[in-house]
Order: sequence, then C-alpha cells, then structure tokens
Amino acid sequence: MAPKILDQYGNPISTAALKKEQAAPTMAGVRRPNTDHQASGLTPGKLARFLRSSVTGDPEAYLALAEDMEERDLHYAGVLGSRKLQVAGLEISVEEAGEAPEDIENAEMIRQFIKRDAFETELIDILDAIGKGFSCTEIMWDTSERQWEPSALKWRDPRWFRFADEDGETPLLRDVSGDQPLAPFKWIFHQAKVKSGLPIRGGIARAVCWTFLFKSFAGKDWAIFCEAYGQPLRLGKYGPGASEEDKAILLQAVANIGVDYSAIVPASMAVEFVKADISGSHELYEKRSDWLDRQVSKLVLGQTGTTDMSGSSGYAQAKVHDGVKADIERSDAKQLAATLNRDLVTPYIDLNKGPQKKYPRIKIGRPEAVDLDKWMGNVKTFVDMGGKVGQGVVRTKLGVAEPKAEEELLVPSARAPAPQLDTGDDGQPQPPEKKKPIGVSAQRAAPIAAPADAIDRSIDSMIEDDGWTVAPMIEGLEEKLAKATGLDDARRILADHFRTMDVDALADKLAQAVFASRLAGLGNDPLSDEA
Repeated sequence: MAPKILDQYGNPISTAALKKEQAAPTMAGVRRPNTDHQASGLTPGKLARFLRSSVTGDPEAYLALAEDMEERDLHYAGVLGSRKLQVAGLEISVEEAGEAPEDIENAEMIRQFIKRDAFETELIDILDAIGKGFSCTEIMWDTSERQWEPSALKWRDPRWFRFADEDGETPLLRDVSGDQPLAPFKWIFHQAKVKSGLPIRGGIARAVCWTFLFKSFAGKDWAIFCEAYGQPLRLGKYGPGASEEDKAILLQAVANIGVDYSAIVPASMAVEFVKADISGSHELYEKRSDWLDRQVSKLVLGQTGTTDMSGSSGYAQAKVHDGVKADIERSDAKQLAATLNRDLVTPYIDLNKGPQKKYPRIKIGRPEAVDLDKWMGNVKTFVDMGGKVGQGVVRTKLGVAEPKAEEELLVPSARAPAPQLDTGDDGQPQPPEKKKPIGVSAQRAAPIAAPADAIDRSIDSMIEDDGWTVAPMIEGLEEKLAKATGLDDARRILADHFRTMDVDALADKLAQAVFASRLAGLGNDPLSDEA
C-alpha cells in the first residue's frame, strides 16, 4: 500500500480537490475581478481607518489602496518593480538531495519546470508579497498524462483573502459560503519578511501609504500653483454709479478672461492686469516631493544612490549603496527559494513519487564572484608549499570540462618535444653518439659524471648558484616569520611574501635551463635512466 501523502501540517491530501480551481473570480460573489479605487479622496482619517480594519480582519480596503499606490505613484512603482524584477531575474539552480539515481531524477524534474518561459513572470507575481506583505498563487495541476504537472501558477488578487481571527497568520479564501482554508498542495503562500510581525503588517505598502498621502497633497497644491503661475492678477474697476447688475457683469468678465482669454465690459468699467512676482515659490512643492521619494527609496531599495543621482557623491558612495541593496536582494531571494521549496517542490515530488526522506532544493542568487587570477595564484602557492589540490576542484572553478579521450590536448608553450631516438635492426632504441653538452660551459660539464644528461647538468648548475638565485627571494622572510603569533599567521606571512618576492634571478636561470634542455633535445642528447 502506497504511503499516504500529507501536507506540511500533517493533513491528508485530497487529490480530487487539487484538480479543481479553488479561487476562480466571480462577478456576483466576493471575488470580483474589478476593484474600488481607494486612493481617490484619501485623507489622514480615511487612511487610519483602512490600517485599523486591516489588522482587525478586513484588509480589503487597505489592499485595494496598496494596488492604487503602485498605479498612481510613479516613483514607488519604479523602485518596487526594480526590486521584484531584480530578484526574479537572478540565477536559479536546483541542488540534488543526494547522489542516488532517484535524487538526480527528482532534481531534473524541478529543473525542467523552472526552465519554462513563464516561470520568471510567475516569480514576479509571487513577489507581489514585498509590497502587500503576502501573496497567494494557485497551482493549476495537469493530470492529462497520468502525471501531476503544474501547468501554471496563477496570481490571485490579495483582496480575496483574509487571515484567521485566532492567530492573524492563517490565510483564508473569501467565499459567499464563508471563508475557506487553502487546499493543501494547491497554493504557494509567500510571506515577505520586510519586517517582523503579522503578514498583513509586513509589507512595504503599509509604511509607504503615509508618504503617498503627503505626496498627493503636495502634488495637488503644486498643480494648483502651476495652473495659476505666470497669470497676472485681473483687477476690475467700476464707477461710483455702477449697479449690482453692472458689478456682476464685471466680475463674470474678469473670471472669463482666465478661461476664455476674452470678455466685454461697459465703457464705464475697466480691467487692469497686475503682475505678481512669485518666482521661486514652486521649489517648496518640488523639494517636499523629492524628500518623500528619497524616503521611499531608502525603504524599498535600502539606498538612494541608484535612484536619486543628484544626491550621489560619486563612485565610492555608489559602491556602498550597491552593497546595501545586495543584502536586501539576498534576503528576498532566500525567502522566495524557501517558499518554493516548501509549497512547490515538495508537493510536485510527493504527488509523482510519493513522500521522500530528502528533497531537491531550489537555490536563487548570484554566483559568488571570485577573482580567478588571485585564486589560481593562491592554489599555485599552496601546491608549491606541498599542498595537494585535485584537478576537479580547479576545473569546476574555471569552468573547464574534463577532456574526452579522442580530443587533442593543449600543452604548455614552454614544453619541449620529446626527443626521437634512432632504432637499430632489432627495433630497439639506440643511444646516439655522445656529444658535447650544448649551452653548458666545459667547466660546468667536466665534474658531472655519466650518465648525467643536459637536464641533470642544468639542475646541478642551478644548485651550485643557489646562493645568488634564492637570496633575493627569501630576503626579509626570516624577520617576518619571527613576528608570527601562530601557525595561521605564519601561513599568511608566507603567502603574502610569495606574492611579492623577487623571482627575476630564478626566472632567468630557469629560462636558461629550459633553453639548454630544448637545444639538447634538438641535438638528440639522450636522457639518463636515473630517477
């Protein structure tokens, strides 16, 4: 008997319920696709009521306002969209639960799903939680080929949900028959932890709504100012004998001048235009709006340097701002990956393969930036000190695949070709006639006994001159090591010294040895049999 599938809370899964669309919109019910625009006529008192009702069980008005804010405040829409798009566009990888064939197969299932073109758009919908505090995405399961396959991840309007009164955290789907719990294995419920607290109070929109209100007041005042700015004061004059009817005609004429730019008045009356010097007053509205925008940037992106360039202090400050922004990006990515692993990966595997002891994991984030030149230098230093490094580690870091058996291999440019030995009648290699060493002085060659070859002689020559070759390399090292406080400190001193030591003399000597060895090879100078 196959094991019973349970959700994360230990409740049994109803596969029949998974095949139905639980949160389809209804024109006549409580899940209407259209929405009321709560931003119209917003006042401090009205906003306070929205916020209070959202935590007492009725968040619909507040969530509608949060949607309006993304449509009406261009700055908020821009920085919030940037934060969501940046996370949704990060590299996504799938980590196998183990090395067993079934673990690799399970991971490949997830990889094929996230490769879909629609997946990035679906991630943006899930990240709607950053603004509103939570998001509910319904998984549409396809079983047409007797296999559970998510055909789509559908965003559902957050106004269609509320939270249980007893804890304020359990999401419930609003319905004409009463609030319904979300069907297990049917939903991706993502809570963005922008701040600690209940899901309805954790979104960015709750803090931005006040700056939205104040900015809307500043914008209205600014619009009124711009409408009147530059128009002179229209002053109507009437004589002492003017009747009330004449005064009304004059007032109407003065008013029409501002709209129709034309009017008629009796000859006994006059209209005078008085120029008002009010230049510079508009800066108050602009500065107030810009200040509010900067506060929104700090909240959403953690910085202002990449959105308000006028306030930037150059490259150094931009680097600091990028670092702060990277922290937020990393946190959003980890939260999103945790939600997908819980609400998508586990159901997907369980419905197709049954409960598992271990599951593949989705990982979202930027690959760690590594200075490969510095890393390879450290590896070389480590190997030179006697350490052991596997080729697989280096290949993985450099992204170099293992060569195939039939592939032609690259060789170092300084490697000399192997000498070709003549063969006798019996087919065995015959040593060539002994020749005088090339590139080595007679004085050096004389004391070297046979069967030393050209390479052996070069090595002996280098050993004889090791004093002037090695001395520049180790100069000052003894004093540095004397100050070491422990083994780790000594290793650090050695690594730093290796990167800065003078190796010119040794390099010249090695170049001479390589040149002499190459000439010996071209001259068929045999190699010795000594190890």
